[in-house]
Order: sequence, then structure tokens, then C-alpha cells
Amino acid sequence: MAQIVRQAYPQIRKRLLANERFIQVMVGPRQVGKTTLVAQLLKDWDGESILVSADAQANAGSTWIAEQWNSARAKLGENPNRNVVLVFDEIQKIDNWSETIKKYWDEDTRDQRNLKVILLGSSRLMLQQGLTESLAGRFEKTYLGHWTLGEMQEAFGLSLDEYLWFGGYPGAAQLIGDEERWRRYVNDSLIETSISKDVLMLTQVAKPALMRRLFEIGTQYTAQILSFTKILGQLADAGNTVTLARYLELLDTAGLLGGLEKFAPDTIRQRGSSPKFQVHNNALLSALNPMSFADWQQNPKEKGRWVESAVGAYLLNCSLEQGFKLFYWRERNDEVDFVLERRGKVACIEVKFGVEKPTPGLAKFAKQFPDAKLCATGGTGIPLQEFLKLNPLELF
Repeated sequence: MAQIVRQAYPQIRKRLLANERFIQVMVGPRQVGKTTLVAQLLKDWDGESILVSADAQANAGSTWIAEQWNSARAKLGENPNRNVVLVFDEIQKIDNWSETIKKYWDEDTRDQRNLKVILLGSSRLMLQQGLTESLAGRFEKTYLGHWTLGEMQEAFGLSLDEYLWFGGYPGAAQLIGDEERWRRYVNDSLIETSISKDVLMLTQVAKPALMRRLFEIGTQYTAQILSFTKILGQLADAGNTVTLARYLELLDTAGLLGGLEKFAPDTIRQRGSSPKFQVHNNALLSALNPMSFADWQQNPKEKGRWVESAVGAYLLNCSLEQGFKLFYWRERNDEVDFVLERRGKVACIEVKFGVEKPTPGLAKFAKQFPDAKLCATGGTGIPLQEFLKLNPLELF
């Protein structure tokens, strides 16, 4: 496997070399390389470091954080020029972690200790709660998303079709030669571990089986608009639409399944719209599908859905990394696949596959939003392989 330097690497390395105190927070789904990236950073850096994981600490609490922090302070000693980095992996699993980090960080600020801190976590929701409540104004956050087509090609030599089917999990890529083994790995080590450890262990979920079923149905309908009311009809333990919306939010923060809102100038209309389900990684779609890779390649109708899902997953991950908002748009029978909004600027994207068909949705959208940038990928638009390597900010 080639060594991949992800986008966050130069940003954090620059902070290390600047000899400044900082709290750097890196959040993202499981097994996308957060710990590996930090280990690579520390290997390339000439200072001292401590890297510890809360994942292996049963019932650990603030005392455990204190022990690690005091070990880092001991490394600093009395030398003001010494550089020490303290890294906490899966920090959200420690009770009251943000209050404890704040306490020791503020003590070091007062006593002028030059300790740098990196916090890693796979639960975006749990980390954000702690950061907002206790560490406001003391940290910088970076999102590390699923691997892109370019990264998977550089590291593993995946073709476009292989990326569309097997997705962007680096740990699973080495198993694609044995598809059943690959499928078991994605289901057991990625999906189930993310749900059980990053959602159920950290958040109160009254009906875990209902949330798992929502994930299965939402994945089946990725890149499609489906109301929660219709989903209720497919669930034995239905609950209500508010419960389903909350569970979808939790699955989204774990980097599994999101629900895009309809683009509308009216925020209330956006939030009241039916979600467009979107997996964060096409591997999640393929691992739960009974088709094989070979069968899928011979099925143009299904292949088109994987193409749209891959574009959506790429844009969703980029939106979390780059800060733009991602929507879909539909008015009656007219639809635009994806709409990007950033600082008042709007760009829309239509995904084409196979035989060219008229897209009245683009024309209707352009008439309603004349300042929007229009874009298509596939067909006569930007080739899919190029689009999946394009920086979406260039579309504005």
C-alpha cells in the first residue's frame, strides 16, 4: 500500500512546526486513517509524544486523562523549548472528557506550559457536544472523511468500477479478491462496530433494532427520496417519524447514512422535506446487497444507482470537510440530483449514466435560481472519473 498523505496532514504538520500551543480535534468515521495519519505525523516530527487510546480503557474517566496529561507534563520538564504532543484517540468515550481537558489546558495556559494536544474521535455528535460546552474558543477542528477515488487508486490501484462497488475503506480494499470475506469485514468490523460503539454506547437509543432496520432500508434506498411515513410501513417496530429522524441523524454523525434535505430558500420547508438517503461510502450499499460485483457490472440499471450514490457520497464527505451545504431539489416531477450552497452561492449537479435523457429539472431549477452554476457529470458532462477527483469548491 502506498503512503497516502491526506489533506489534513500538511495543516497539522504546519502547526507542529510553528512551536505553538494548540488543541487540534480530528473527527471522522471509523477506519478512514485518523490514527494512522497522526502516527505518520509523529514519526516525521522530531519532538516527543504520547499517543493513548480510550477505546481500550474499560470504565476510564477523568483520572485516566489526568494520568496521561501529567506524563506529558513530566516530559516537558522545566525546558520551555521542549516540544511534546499528547494524543487522545476515541476521546469521546471518556465521561466528562471535555471538562477535564479544559481544566488541564487552562492550567497549562496559566503556567505557560508548551503542550500540544490532538483529540481524535469517530462520533461527530458526541465530540461536538463536548467541544461546544467546554472547549469553545480553544480548539481547531478537522474532518477526515472516507477515501476518495484518487486516494484508493493511488494506494490500491482500484479501477473506477471497483471503487463504485467496493467504496473507500482502505482496510477493506485488500480483501476485494475474496468478495465474501470483504462483505463480512464491512458488515462486522465497520457497520456493526460503528453502530454499537459509536452510537449505542454513547447515546441513549430506546430501540436499537429499529435504528439498525432504518440503516438497512435507508442504504437500500440510497440516492432516492423517501418519506419517513413510507418507511414506517416497512418497519415492524415503527415508533414515529421524529424517532426515525433522530436515528438517521445519529447514523449520519457516525459516517454511515445521511439524509439530504430539499433545497429551498425557506429553512422551514427544508427541514420539513422528505430526506434523500445517502450513504457516506458505497461499500455500505454493496455489502448489504445480494448481487456480486460481476453481476452488478452486467446490470446497467443498477449500476446507474451506484454511480449517483458515489457522487453523493463524495459530495457529502467534501461538504463536511470544506463547509458547504448539500441538498437535493424537486418540484413536482422535476428534480436535480444535488445542490451545493456556500456563502450565498449555489451550484447544482445532475448525474447522468448510460443513454442521454432530457433533464428538464436543470432548466426548471435555473429558471427559479438564475444565479446558480449548472453542472453535469457523466454523459456529455464532466467524466465521472474526473468529477470524483474534482474539488467541489471549483463549481461555485
